[in-house]
Amino acid sequence: MNYNQNDSQPTIVKYVEANYAGIQLLRLTRCAIGYLVRGTKFIYYGDARHTINKGEIFYMGVGNHYVEEILDEGRPFEQIVVYYSPEQLQRILLNLNMNFSINITNSHQCDSCRRLNHVAQAAPASLRSFFNHAATYLQEDNFMHDQTAENIKMTELIYLLISQRDGCLKSKVLSNVDASRDNFEQIVYSHIFNDISIERLAEKSNRSLTSFKKEFKRHFFMPPHRWFIRQRLMQSRLLLISTSKSISEIGIECTFPNTSHFIKLFKKQYGTTPAIYRSRHCNGLLEAAQNPMADNYNAPATAVGQ
Repeated sequence: MNYNQNDSQPTIVKYVEANYAGIQLLRLTRCAIGYLVRGTKFIYYGDARHTINKGEIFYMGVGNHYVEEILDEGRPFEQIVVYYSPEQLQRILLNLNMNFSINITNSHQCDSCRRLNHVAQAAPASLRSFFNHAATYLQEDNFMHDQTAENIKMTELIYLLISQRDGCLKSKVLSNVDASRDNFEQIVYSHIFNDISIERLAEKSNRSLTSFKKEFKRHFFMPPHRWFIRQRLMQSRLLLISTSKSISEIGIECTFPNTSHFIKLFKKQYGTTPAIYRSRHCNGLLEAAQNPMADNYNAPATAVGQ
């Protein structure tokens, strides 16, 4: 299953995966709200693994996510995902406020909301019913080439979400009303593996170098150079354990100037060389795939990009 999202794809999509694909990089150009129908989904931040279980609703923000999807005892992994842009969300919220006098509030704040680019929680009955109904429509192709039907379902979903008590999911959805933030992050994410200077990125985002650096730290919680190096190293880790590419090939693909520089940065970050890391973790990843629900599994969250 490849659901790296772009703006030309449908708003509401059902994904079914019958084969285990390992840890993958998911690139999102729009925000996503999904419901896990069957199986287990893992999202990785470094070596930390977050679990999304069957029956949970989840939010994933614009950008790159390292994900792993586990089958349910031989049965296919299944999820329904709704994609939207900040502009679409703004229109829906304005419509709900002006035409139905719905007061939209959000007082929830916590460290998870601030630092993680996803949240998940058990879906309440109203949202379970929404996704079950959407699944029926998808099975009958009732959303195919019908933008009106998609917009109606999207409005219904947002209404059900903002009607919930304040919490992480509602907070994350409402935080993406700011289209300028979304555009800023898309510019940054789209240039992770490009040989581009911070000055040029500032120009592309229509900001001075000083304001770009300040806004970057506000969005990503660290300076640009450090963040870009971290993302490239995370990509290299995934390539080490999921491909047979040589160390030098991986270094080049991850935009490091030469192999020795790549090895030096990798060892500084992870305390070992790429070659040793590959030999240690390939066996661990194989064992984890054979027993994916083991509590002590702490597989490396490497990615296909960010």
